[in-house]
Amino acid sequence: MVTAEDVVGIYQRLLSAEIQVWLTGGWGIDALLGEQTRPHKDLDLIMLVDDVVQMLELLSDDSFFLKEVWSENRWVVDARGSKTATAVVLKDSKGREVDLHAMRLDEQGRGFPAWDADRFVFEADDLAGEGMIVGFHVQCLAPATQMLLHTGYELPRHQVRDLELLHERFGVEYPEEHSHLRRSRA
Repeated sequence: MVTAEDVVGIYQRLLSAEIQVWLTGGWGIDALLGEQTRPHKDLDLIMLVDDVVQMLELLSDDSFFLKEVWSENRWVVDARGSKTATAVVLKDSKGREVDLHAMRLDEQGRGFPAWDADRFVFEADDLAGEGMIVGFHVQCLAPATQMLLHTGYELPRHQVRDLELLHERFGVEYPEEHSHLRRSRA
C-alpha cells in the first residue's frame, strides 16, 4: 500500500528536482477531497515526457524498479534525445507502486498524452487541480478530468465510490457511459 506519507515524500522528492507532476487516480481524487477515503495500492502520476528519465533515475535511488510497461505505452524521444517509455509502473521492495503516464505541453499549457490516448487532450483547466494530502499542497487533475479518465473500462467498486465522491463534493456530472451511477443514486 502507498500511504499519505509515501505520496508526500515522493512528491517532495520530485518537486525538489524541479519535476512537475499531477496526481491522478485514487490519490488524485483524495487530494481534491482533502482527505484519504480508502487505502491505495499505488500512486498515479502524470508528468512531462522530458522529465521521465530523470524521474526514473531519482526513484531508482529510492529502490524503485520497472515493474511493467503498460500496453498503451509509446516509446518516444525526449528533449535530451533519450528514448523513453510513456506509460509504466514502478515498484519498490516494500511493494509500493507508482503508475506514471507522460505527456507533452504546448505553448498554451495544453497537455497531449504521449501514451496511446488519442481521445484525450488536457486543457490548462484540466491541469489546474489543487489538493491536499496530510496538510501538504499538491497539483492534481481537476475533478471533471478525474471523472473523464475513469471511462473506457469496467469500474471496480472502489472507483465507483471515487466517482460518487467527486459528484457529491464538486457537482461533477457522470460521463454518459456511467450514467447508470447517476440513476442509482437518485
